[in-house]
Amino acid sequence: MDRVSAFDEPLKKLLGGATAKVMAEHLDLHTVGDLLHHYPRRYEERGRLTALTELPLDEHVTVVAQVADARIMMFNNGRGKRLEVTLTDGSGRLQLVFFGHGVHKPHKELLPGRRAMFAGKVSVFNRKMQLAHPTYQLLDTRDEDDPAEVTEAVDAFAGQLLPIYPACKQLDSWRIAKAVDTVLPSAREAVDPLPPTLREGRGFVPLPEALLRIHRPHTKADIAAARDRLRWDEAFVLQVALARRRYADTQLPAVARRSVSGGLLDAFDAKLPFTLTEGQQKVTGEIFGDLATEHPMHRLLQGEVGSGKTMVALRAMLTVVDAGGQAAMLAPTEVLAQQHHRSVTEMMGELAEGGMLGGSDLGTKVVLLTGSMGTAARRQALLDLVTGEAGIVIGTHALIEDKVQFHDLGLVVVDEQHRFGVEQRDALRSKGKQPPHLLVMTATPIPRTVAMTVFGDLETSVLDQLPAGRSPIASHVVPAKDKPHFLSRAWERVREEVENGHQAYVVCPRIGDDADEAEKKKGKRKAAPEDDAEKRPPLAVLDIAEQLAKGPLAGLRVEVLHGRMPPDDKDDVMRRFAAGQADVLVATTVIEVGVNVPNATAMVIMDADRFGVSQLHQLRGRVGRGSAPGLCLLVSEAHEASPARARLSAVAATLDGFELSRIDLEQRREGDVLGQAQSGVRSSLRVLSVIDDEEVIAAAREEAVRVVADDPGLDRLPELRTALDALLDKNREEYLDKG
Repeated sequence: MDRVSAFDEPLKKLLGGATAKVMAEHLDLHTVGDLLHHYPRRYEERGRLTALTELPLDEHVTVVAQVADARIMMFNNGRGKRLEVTLTDGSGRLQLVFFGHGVHKPHKELLPGRRAMFAGKVSVFNRKMQLAHPTYQLLDTRDEDDPAEVTEAVDAFAGQLLPIYPACKQLDSWRIAKAVDTVLPSAREAVDPLPPTLREGRGFVPLPEALLRIHRPHTKADIAAARDRLRWDEAFVLQVALARRRYADTQLPAVARRSVSGGLLDAFDAKLPFTLTEGQQKVTGEIFGDLATEHPMHRLLQGEVGSGKTMVALRAMLTVVDAGGQAAMLAPTEVLAQQHHRSVTEMMGELAEGGMLGGSDLGTKVVLLTGSMGTAARRQALLDLVTGEAGIVIGTHALIEDKVQFHDLGLVVVDEQHRFGVEQRDALRSKGKQPPHLLVMTATPIPRTVAMTVFGDLETSVLDQLPAGRSPIASHVVPAKDKPHFLSRAWERVREEVENGHQAYVVCPRIGDDADEAEKKKGKRKAAPEDDAEKRPPLAVLDIAEQLAKGPLAGLRVEVLHGRMPPDDKDDVMRRFAAGQADVLVATTVIEVGVNVPNATAMVIMDADRFGVSQLHQLRGRVGRGSAPGLCLLVSEAHEASPARARLSAVAATLDGFELSRIDLEQRREGDVLGQAQSGVRSSLRVLSVIDDEEVIAAAREEAVRVVADDPGLDRLPELRTALDALLDKNREEYLDKG
C-alpha cells in the first residue's frame, strides 16, 4: 500500500460495515484519514496507583481492589436507581456509586470477589470517600494468579490520559477510541504537507508523530506539541489555498478603468453638499488604485451601518462609467434595491438622466432591475443595458438571469455579501467580456482573523469613521418579565419620540400570518419539561401591531412590514414611512439591511434574545441616522443570570461592531470558515480557532504568500499539493474559485 492511499482506505474495510455506516452517517467520517483527523476534544486523567488508605480528596486516582459487596438502592419513590459497590484492598475500604442507566453493566460485572482496576476522582459523601461513575477494567482471573501480569495491566491502565472523542448517540467515545486504535498504525504513513525548512525552522514535530501524540499521548506536553503542529497545518494549508487564489487572480486579464478628469465623477463631486470623511478618501484611493490595474479588483469593503459605504461604491461606479464601462450593484432584496436606486438617483440628480430630456450632457442612465417590474419597464431596462445607454444598473438576483446582457460590464458591487451564494456572484461576474472588477460590501463587522480566513482571497478595506452629523445611539435592556413597568415606560418613550416629530421601529422575530402558523404546527414537537421557558412562541408582527394600536400606542399611525407582503405593498409602506406618513413601523428583520429613514430615532426590539449579536447591531444601526440621537430598547423575558441576557447586556454596552462580532463568534463558534452556508460542507477546522489563534493565522498567511510567490503551482512541494486536495474537496474548491 503506498503512503497516499493508506489515508484513502475506506473505514468499512478495517472496521466492518455497521461501525463504518454509523461513522459515515452521523460523524461524516468515511476514510482512515477522516478518522485520524477526528481529534479528541479533551482527555480524562487517571491517577497513579494509590492504596485505599491514602486517597487524596479531589484528585484522580487509580486503585486495584476487590469487590466486597454490591447493592442496588431505590430512591425518589422507586423512580431512581443507585448502585453502591464497596471495595477493599486489604488496607482500607472505598465506596463506588453509579446512577441511572449507568447501573446495569457494573451491576452484572462487579460481583463480590471480583478484582478490578478503578479510576476516578475522589469525593466525599456522607463523610465517606467515594468514586462516582469510575471507569474500570476487570482483571482476568488468570492475571490474578500472576503478579507480573497484574503489574503490567495496572501500569497500562493507571496514569493514562484517556482521549474523549466527539461522539454521537449511536457511537460513544470509547468505541471511537477502539476504532482509532485499529487505524492508528496508518498515521506513520501520513504525508507531511509542511516544507521541511518551515517545519524545522518553527520546531514542529513531524505530522505522523503529531497524529500519534494527539490520539495516544503519554504526557500533557505530547498533547500541546501535537495541537501546535496540527493547528499550524490547518491555518497554513488554508492560507496556501487562499494565496494561490489571489495569485491566480493577478494573472487574469481585466480592462483597467482609470479615473478621467472633467467627467461624470468630477461633476458629481462638485454637487456634494459635504466633504468625504478621511476614511472614505483613504478607501476610495485603494479602490481607484485597484480599478486602474489590468487584473480584476477583488476587494471587501467593511463599514458600520451609515459609515458611507454606498457613497464610496457610487464614486467607484462613476469612475468605471467615465472609463467607458458599466457598473452593476447587486442587492439582496427588492426593498433594498429600490432604496439604493432611489438614493443614487437623488444624489446624482440630472447626472442620472443621461440622454433624457433635462439630463446632463455628462450624465448616464441609472436603471433598476427587479423580478416584480412590469414587462414594458423591464424590456426598456434590458435594452438600456445591452446598448450601453445605462452606465449603472441596480438590481436583485434578477440581474443574473440569462437574458440580461451588458454592453461592457466593468464593475460588480455586491451589497451585503453574506446574503448571496457564490454561484449568484459568479453568474453576474461571467457577464463581462473580461472578468469585471469586484467590490463586496458588508455592514457586518468581521474580526481581522475571520477576514483573513473567510475572505482571505479579497483585499480588505475598513470604513470605521461615521460621517459628520451622525448621532450616538443609546441602548438599554428592558427586562419585561422581572420589571413589567420598564416595558410600559418603553412605550411611553416611543410616544415621546413621536410627539417630538420623530418616528420609531418595533421589531419582532415572527410574522404571525397563516404561513407562519402552518410552519409552526409542522415543526411542533412534544416539549420536554426543561423547555418550559422556551415554550412561548416568538412574538409576532401582526399580533404586536394590533396590541400597540389598541393599547399603549393608540392614536398613533402604526403600519406593518414583513417579507411575505407583495413587493409593491412593501415598497408602498416603506415609502410612506420614509415620507413621514406613519409614526411607528412594526416589522420583521426585513428592515435590517439598507432602509434609510433619518427621522427614525427609536427602535424597540421584542424578544431581543432570539436574535444574534451581529443582527441586533445591524438593526440598531437603522436609528440615529439623522441629527437627533437614537434610542434602542432590547426587550427580553430572559432570566437575569442567563447567557441570553449577558449577550444583550454586551450589545447595550458598546457600539463597536468589531467588538460585538467577536463576542458573537465566541458564542456561536466559527463554524466552517470556508463558508458552510455557501458550500454546504462540514467544518475543516478541528484545532484551529479563528477567534483565539490570530497570531498563528497571521504567521501562516505570511509563510503561505512566500511559498506561493516562490512556487505558484507547488510543483516542488507535492506533499503540500496532496494536503490541499484533501482539504479542498470539490465544493470548497468551487467556493474559493468563485469567492
